[in-house]
Amino acid sequence: MAITREHVLQALATVPVDAAGTTLTASGRLSDIVIDQNARVMFSIAVEPAEASAMEKVRQAAEAAVKGLPGVKAVFASLTADRAPGAPKTSSPVQPGRPQAAPTAKAQAIPGVKHVIAVASGKGGVGKSTTACNLALGLQAMGLKVGLLDADIYGPSMPKLFGVHGKPRVISGRILEPMDGYGIRLMSIGFLVDEEAAMIWRGPMVMSAITQMLREVAWGELDVLVVDMPPGTGDAQLTMAQATPLAGAVIVSTPQDLALIDARRGVTMFRRVEIPILGIVENMATFICPHCGKNSDIFGHGGAREEAARLGVPFLGEVPLTMEIRETSDAGRPVVAVDPEGPQAQIYRRMAAEIWQTLSGGGAARPAPRIVIE
Repeated sequence: MAITREHVLQALATVPVDAAGTTLTASGRLSDIVIDQNARVMFSIAVEPAEASAMEKVRQAAEAAVKGLPGVKAVFASLTADRAPGAPKTSSPVQPGRPQAAPTAKAQAIPGVKHVIAVASGKGGVGKSTTACNLALGLQAMGLKVGLLDADIYGPSMPKLFGVHGKPRVISGRILEPMDGYGIRLMSIGFLVDEEAAMIWRGPMVMSAITQMLREVAWGELDVLVVDMPPGTGDAQLTMAQATPLAGAVIVSTPQDLALIDARRGVTMFRRVEIPILGIVENMATFICPHCGKNSDIFGHGGAREEAARLGVPFLGEVPLTMEIRETSDAGRPVVAVDPEGPQAQIYRRMAAEIWQTLSGGGAARPAPRIVIE
């Protein structure tokens, strides 16, 4: 039997949240119900920070109730405490069978951060992290205050790309001070765990880690927070869409057909959660021989440009496969930082300028989207 939102809401209607017997579905605390194609159910429960310990029992009961439904493969329930200080609790009842907006959506903006953008790819190995790193530096070169969150939990790259090591300082309680890389405020799971540690984490742990790095870091005043997303279209991307008012997404792909198929899925996923596509980047567009200077289209050429035109989204540009970009990235000296006027850096800076033009023309950060997955 295919699991539906109605089935989930009926199960959650049996879970009380207080001594008066108020059910979870009637409490106004429940987010949208997300059911993916693998029959995994995801939702969150809004709480005040002081309630977190007591509400953990409710979360466990909610998971158990939904897990008992026929056809459910896994349940990921989380507690969220994103309500702005002094904001009233919502008490309007949830209507069973109807998708609900995430509670306190307006409070989900990150204080001090004007725009949050995701740099994503449908698959790994296409140079997404290198692109995110240099785009952030390109935005900074325009005089903007920029932060970069490495949300690629399984393969954090930013400590290596920026040449930054060590652990972030705890400012107060659980709030961390971001690291600094060429003036970019950085946070990565790579700063918090051993470099060779295998991140054998299930979905809820990944979602929790991303949320904590978003919410429990003293980002300060930022014009743009760039988020280097994990590859694919799974839990992490849905968490970002729920937890953060993303202003848009940049999709990175290489030119060959296999990569473009996955890039297409990335575009579709962000469109389904109503997040604008800021553009597609064709990475490794052509190989420039360091000896003779001749170009070779190892992965083909122009595929991402054609795909952008077909999908009706902006094409931000082509980045060649060069020794300079590879060597500076491996050395922790990103090309936009160490050779800002060079030809490779200029490519990233032009793309960053186009992204900023779109962001600044769109005004304030947009509200958190309502996730609708059919």
